[in-house]
Amino acid sequence: MLRRFIAGLALCVLAACARVPDPVRFHADGMPESLADWNVVYVDDGRLRLNARVVPYDLATPLFTDYAHKLRTVWMPEGAKAHYQPEATFDFPVGTILSKTFYYPRGEAGTVLRSADPGPDLADGGLALDAVRLVETRLLVRRKDGWVALPYVWNEAQTEARLMRGGELLPLAMVGDDGSRQQVDYAVPDQNQCAGCHGTDLKSKAVFPIGPKARHLNRSFAYGDRRANQLARWQEVGYLDGVPGGPLPADARWDYPKASLDARARAYLDINCGHCHSPRGAARTSGMWLDAATRDPLRLGRCKLPIAAGKGTGDHAYGIQPGDPDASILPYRMASTDPSVMMPELGRSVVHVEGVALLRAWIAAMPPYDCDG
Repeated sequence: MLRRFIAGLALCVLAACARVPDPVRFHADGMPESLADWNVVYVDDGRLRLNARVVPYDLATPLFTDYAHKLRTVWMPEGAKAHYQPEATFDFPVGTILSKTFYYPRGEAGTVLRSADPGPDLADGGLALDAVRLVETRLLVRRKDGWVALPYVWNEAQTEARLMRGGELLPLAMVGDDGSRQQVDYAVPDQNQCAGCHGTDLKSKAVFPIGPKARHLNRSFAYGDRRANQLARWQEVGYLDGVPGGPLPADARWDYPKASLDARARAYLDINCGHCHSPRGAARTSGMWLDAATRDPLRLGRCKLPIAAGKGTGDHAYGIQPGDPDASILPYRMASTDPSVMMPELGRSVVHVEGVALLRAWIAAMPPYDCDG
């Protein structure tokens, strides 16, 4: 009995000492200088924690950003809901705040580790700051006139993130599993560069989210209380309506070996390239569309002649030469870090070795075809 009493007393003391944060604050206008002004995530007791009603989520196949790991969250005002869309980004209500915190596992002597992102470990209530190096937190805020992108950069002490509208260049020493060391100039995008990716409609040039789509979210996630499907969870907490019955679209995980090579490669291209290379995106004039909806082999790059690619062709004749990745423009540009050649143009300064290997294997597995004939 005495032990139970002491244990219960200890829990009460801990609960009394635990910080109860102020509610999330939505700013209908202006550009708050500190991430803390929004109070979506906050630092407490050595962890980056999520505020009340801030729901974490992950994508089946995430966009590559110099091997950074990402903690994604969504928050909506009380009673507000996003409306389900079968292919497009969900229709989010005014007041929505989407956050994406970029971080790396810590290595020795101030280095960061180059590793695959298994998703954020929130088992103990948040990211353990002694185990990770926070880099930046980007907010996408749905205001009355549309979405606004705001990049916040964390200080070295990991106590505060400040608005950097002009972007920032952060040198990182990255160490791989094999002990190899690589110097990375991690680029925090300025607001115009944010629009370069999130301006998914070339005609309107308006900013939109990229990740929160049914096919990216239709997977399970390890929440604090249990593991659950993310679309079901969003409905459960009142953040999503209009979800139809029956099977829902789902992208493959790019690194899941049991999925087909074609499904994995298409999922990778969809999230990394499809927001620009689509019928409405900034790269639509290239004629090469890599979004999930495109099925035309020529539009996907097979035997497709380049349009105004210049140096980016590497003297290769076609976007994809079936059966021959060495003769294809697509993997050539993805394996480059030359600003005049590399694709994607923004969001990376190093090569995603595993991603390039996936697409090379995908092209190599295509039945050989004489494009010249």
